[in-house]
Amino acid sequence: MTRLAALSRAAAAQRLFISGIAPLLPDDGATPGLRTAVLLSPDEPAFWPHFRASPEAQDDRPHPLDRWSRRVVGRIACDVGAKAAFPFGGPPWRPFTRWARRSGQVHDSPTGLMVHATRGLFISYRGAILLRDTIAPEPAPSPCTTCAGQPCRTACPVDAFANATYNVPACHHYLDSLPSFGPKYPGGGRSPGAEPPPPSDCRAAGCLVRRACPVGQSRRDPAQSAFHMKAFHP
Repeated sequence: MTRLAALSRAAAAQRLFISGIAPLLPDDGATPGLRTAVLLSPDEPAFWPHFRASPEAQDDRPHPLDRWSRRVVGRIACDVGAKAAFPFGGPPWRPFTRWARRSGQVHDSPTGLMVHATRGLFISYRGAILLRDTIAPEPAPSPCTTCAGQPCRTACPVDAFANATYNVPACHHYLDSLPSFGPKYPGGGRSPGAEPPPPSDCRAAGCLVRRACPVGQSRRDPAQSAFHMKAFHP
């Protein structure tokens, strides 16, 4: 079994997948001699229930997903004799967005957000495995070039992505205006029988712009989106 195949198999066991392969460059800040970054992302929708069953998700300590990522991705790296890198824990910050674009699997969407060839606007990274092996990227075309109507352009209620730039204050202001719907339980979801949020509730069900992308649509559990939105907008 090749090292990449072993990585793919180990990632799949943790409901992760190889979402890109990028050559490392001298200004990436990696240890000399490391040549390739293998990016690992949640394989949704199976990822969220898998994470929710982990010790980190249930111990009521801060940053459960980051701690899970350190344990799981770190173990995968150790098992194949490689190094792990993470998109959190800085500064200094690892250049995950550069690696993602360098992989050829992500492109800029009409909103300016990165779009992945198979996961759309919900692409995220839990870590990377840094190898001494030289592995060529496997680029894929942007899904936006064949997307009819490009619904992401008009999905934001406050047009926070006008001109392919992100108006963060406008987004936060809109999230502040949303009402609460039903009690929450750990993980960002709602207790059984609670009143559901309206479809326009970005805070409870995920960013409408990201949800509008046809690529990978409906793959992500709304509770996972709520978890991330709470971190973005406490």
